[in-house]
Amino acid sequence: MTPPDETRQLGQVPLFHGLAADVLARIRAQAHSKAIGAGVAFFSEGEDAEAFFVLISGRVKLTQLTPEGHQVVLRIVGAGEAFGGAGAFGDLTYPIGAEAVEPAVALVWTSSAIRQVLETESRVALNALQFVSSRYHDLQRRYRQLMTERVERRVARALLRLVREAGRRVDAGVEIDFPVSRQDIAEMTGTTLYTVSRLLSSWEERGIVHSGRQRITLTKPHALVALAEDLPDR
Repeated sequence: MTPPDETRQLGQVPLFHGLAADVLARIRAQAHSKAIGAGVAFFSEGEDAEAFFVLISGRVKLTQLTPEGHQVVLRIVGAGEAFGGAGAFGDLTYPIGAEAVEPAVALVWTSSAIRQVLETESRVALNALQFVSSRYHDLQRRYRQLMTERVERRVARALLRLVREAGRRVDAGVEIDFPVSRQDIAEMTGTTLYTVSRLLSSWEERGIVHSGRQRITLTKPHALVALAEDLPDR
């Protein structure tokens, strides 16, 4: 029997918003749990899209390879978020990869099981449509930023987005609460490791951020907001 708290947790996932408890319990019963360590992939780009995932704990980065073989970090997924839905929507292979950046646990359904849920539960189908629309608009916005904004603004925005998704208060400011490297930031913003390192070093000298081994703390978040929004330097 599925524990009631797991059913309630599943109800917080946007894909399953608005479903009755008995429907959530039935959907949860079709899944199994999978735990992996940091640096391990739930799936790789190009593999058969056989499963659908909801992250229960940890962080996962979604990545894609360019034709030249360079990895691009598309998004960081946190607890309560779904990923790997390509198979449920008819794709034969995963267009992206999903790798844990820290120990992670996910609920896993077969793609066919989730496809059946989409066919029988209109609320889930509507939620899925809203989810896809939201991701599409997010990609449009990020593409526009990539094409039109200075790299300094893009890097500042990326750090602020990570803080919104996984920030925690510490004595020095607000820390991104999972390992994130300068290379990760470069991949997220369409720039080079050299450029990100140069910017972070400059911001450290100004007391805006502090970065250690795969840890970044915003020591003056308001100053980073000013950079992200291109506000005058006071």
